[in-house]
Amino acid sequence: MRVAEKIGSFIDRCYVQGLQRYVSPTMFRYAVCGGVNMVLDVVWYYLIYHYIIALRYIDLGVVVISPHVASLVVVFPITFFTGFWLNRNVAFRSVEVGQGRQLFKYALTVVGSLLLNYVCIKLFVEVAGIWPTPAKALTTAVCVAYSYLSGRYFTFKK
Repeated sequence: MRVAEKIGSFIDRCYVQGLQRYVSPTMFRYAVCGGVNMVLDVVWYYLIYHYIIALRYIDLGVVVISPHVASLVVVFPITFFTGFWLNRNVAFRSVEVGQGRQLFKYALTVVGSLLLNYVCIKLFVEVAGIWPTPAKALTTAVCVAYSYLSGRYFTFKK
């Protein structure tokens, strides 16, 4: 049994009867995969920030990158590819479309999510006058909905 199938069957066993009224199996798998990828992102960030970048500024000659931004730059490709793999092979279980094409579509949706994050936080804080932390929570909710819908109906569409 492939790793993706083992992960998928474990997640499916956690999908309890009461959830069926509110969440489809695909949405549940997406939520679990997204949660796992988010935890991996935080763990990788912590390890890279403290032990690889080691709290140092990175001088590239033209620009100096702060340790927290440098760590983000290193972590992003890791979680980008783990997120893609989990979505393709576990959450949406889609193999009909070529992996390269899906990766390109996934990259487009990630760029869209980054832009949506920026626009929403600016609108919620600067236009609507919402405090930054609740604005971030609202922004996250909007971006999660966008990511799920774009994944299901664009990137991993069957």
